Amino acid sequence: MENTCSKSSFNNWKLIPWKEIELKIFKLQKRIYRASLRSDTKLVRKLQKLITNSWYAKLLSVRRVTQENKGKHTAGVDGVKSLNPKERLELARKLKLDGTARPTRRVWIPKPGRKDLRPLGIPTIEDRTKQMLLKLALEPEWEAKFEPNSYGFRPGRSCHDALQGIYKNINKKPRFALDADISKCFDKINHSALLEKLNTKPSYTRQIKAWLSAGVIDFSKWAERKGYSNTNEGTPQGGVISPLLANVALHGMELVLKEAFPSSSI
Repeated sequence: MENTCSKSSFNNWKLIPWKEIELKIFKLQKRIYRASLRSDTKLVRKLQKLITNSWYAKLLSVRRVTQENKGKHTAGVDGVKSLNPKERLELARKLKLDGTARPTRRVWIPKPGRKDLRPLGIPTIEDRTKQMLLKLALEPEWEAKFEPNSYGFRPGRSCHDALQGIYKNINKKPRFALDADISKCFDKINHSALLEKLNTKPSYTRQIKAWLSAGVIDFSKWAERKGYSNTNEGTPQGGVISPLLANVALHGMELVLKEAFPSSSI
């Protein structure tokens, strides 16, 4: 896959051929997606291993976390806010899903349009990069499985797509609408149930479990308990992979509703 470049050939971050790298990783992700559609689990696992061991994928993960992500200058518990080009290359070289994780740093931000605050758990830059690397491998597998009417945190989907989907379903005849507000969704996800549902490679499971149970450090004035706290449930909302994990946890709701109300117009 990577016969045109090697680790030693990249000594200047600004000269890395990003378009070539993104295209090659995208092609691998397409193969994972198609294999998942065919339920070819063996091939899915093989291709996922290619991505998580790929030098290109590691470079791309570092770039997305340290340069493209909106929270690229947000520090974790190590206090590191940004990396220079040399440090980015070094991080890519040592990047590995080793089953370890550092605690997240809790910050509090206002809820949109409200005075209430909600907590974010910010992993370190290294952990966010590891999460991005694993997300590159897991997301296409689950994109092939997710329900067609799921729109939140999905690549290539937006609120406009959800509105269009609603309009197509209600413009011909009356329909019932279920408004389900899942209180503290991210905070209450059961770790064991989530890992069982993911049903992925043991090494990936160990890594995700490490992130979920890494704990949180909070010294803000809003903290109920200052210092370190265990995390026995939920996923940190500031994590790169957390939206994907939340979607996996919620996957199947549409099928349950259709089975519960087979003759209704939901």
